[in-house]
Amino acid sequence: MKTNFSLTIAIMSITIVTTGPLKSQNYQQSVFDANADIGKCGIKGSNEFLPESQEYILTGSGENIWFGSDQFHFAWKKMKGDFILSAGVRFIGEGKHEHRKAGWMIRDGLGSGAPHVSSAVHGDGLTSLQYRTAEGGETLETRSVVEAPDVIQLERKGDLFIFSAAVRGNPFDTVAVRQASLTGEVYTGLFVCSHDNNVAESAVFSNVRITKPAWQGLVPYGDYLASNLEILDIETGLRRVVFQAPNSIQAPNWTPDGKYLIYNSDGLLYRFDLEAGKPEVINSGLATSNNNDHVLSFDGSMLGISHHVAEEENRSNIFVMPAGGGKPERITARGPSYLHGWSPDGRWLTYTAERNGNYDIYKISVKKKKEIRLTDAPGLDDGSEYSPDGKYIYFNSVRTGKMKLWRMKPDGSEQEQVTFDEYNDWFPHISPDGRQIVFLSFMPEVRADDHPFYKHVYIRMIPIPEAETGRQDFAALTPEVIAYLYGGQGTINVPSWSPDGSKIAFVSNSGTTE
Repeated sequence: MKTNFSLTIAIMSITIVTTGPLKSQNYQQSVFDANADIGKCGIKGSNEFLPESQEYILTGSGENIWFGSDQFHFAWKKMKGDFILSAGVRFIGEGKHEHRKAGWMIRDGLGSGAPHVSSAVHGDGLTSLQYRTAEGGETLETRSVVEAPDVIQLERKGDLFIFSAAVRGNPFDTVAVRQASLTGEVYTGLFVCSHDNNVAESAVFSNVRITKPAWQGLVPYGDYLASNLEILDIETGLRRVVFQAPNSIQAPNWTPDGKYLIYNSDGLLYRFDLEAGKPEVINSGLATSNNNDHVLSFDGSMLGISHHVAEEENRSNIFVMPAGGGKPERITARGPSYLHGWSPDGRWLTYTAERNGNYDIYKISVKKKKEIRLTDAPGLDDGSEYSPDGKYIYFNSVRTGKMKLWRMKPDGSEQEQVTFDEYNDWFPHISPDGRQIVFLSFMPEVRADDHPFYKHVYIRMIPIPEAETGRQDFAALTPEVIAYLYGGQGTINVPSWSPDGSKIAFVSNSGTTE
């Protein structure tokens, strides 16, 4: 649903989303200002950007990044303030030296002895946060327990530098160091060092993101960061930014024909043409204060929306309209009501509503408009969605003290827990073949009944046991992290699988990097 449990609802102004990419964050081309060898390298290095996959191939020589001077190849962007650097990394080939290394680097200058902090992944799997605190000074390190990670993240928060690493599928493990000498404008980017000046080594960096996080004092639902509309390939883990907006866009639905994504922005609904790379406004009639709870019917003919009715204290109510645009028909008689799912036969809508001081899951007949309560546990139940076969409604509930995924029969019976670990899990989305669930996970420190903007989050995936083995054994399963990102509210609130089940769409966020 659009707001958190406290029902803080913002009045949304109506503006047209910019159709061009952000100048400072154009992931259709290299995000780096320049690249060069640092120190005396025996073989000239290079940086190649691959537009189709949005990957970088960095090649370089260099004797080492250690002691009081360094030799390596560096692709950089000058940055100020706090930022988050994240990427997938892998070496090409077996390599000539076990201590070849690659990763992210934050550097005070381009001289070979400059102070720096680096997230270094070595050829033999050693992973460490390496740093030099003074010009020409000794290099120090703090090692990570993760061996041979293929996902790395380096974050600057004032004088604190946080290195997170993971083998894809697992949560991050984190180490950190404070360094006061690197709090001003710095050179920030990717590096590779062969550890042998007569040899060149190459590394591939995927899912490269340079993120400016929310500033202190940002007002939720009042201030917004820019948005990246992304597509993730489930098998390969590759993410592609297909569109960027300087304002908030949220919650992409994938149309059944695979040609469009539907999202909301500033109260309006947009249809994004994946081939043309451009959005257009969907005519939603009187509904011009729509939030991110919009859902396409399974056949793609109808669009359910949650529109804030100004005459009713701006409370969200549910409407349906033709997917191509048209006059909305009101379905719920009272709010707040936040839509989350259609039944496969198109007869029912399922949603979260506040009635008598509690938020529960309801369903309603599209024709008869009769509301039926399905859950009655204390606290917030949210994010309800039918499975493609219509046998279950999946949802998230705070009833255990953590926000976890649950499911029930469409009549509300046989409610059972689906996820069990320490994270707060929201918005279960079932794959078109009914075999997998993707969902959004907030870190344990986020309040269980809140799903705020602008946090470190995971998109995770879990198989549905009976689809795989014929057994109901959710407790024995460990969710797999399929995306590590900065986002939260609006990232993946609604069903966003591609029709063939090979991809998902979502939104990540960042402030401008310039």
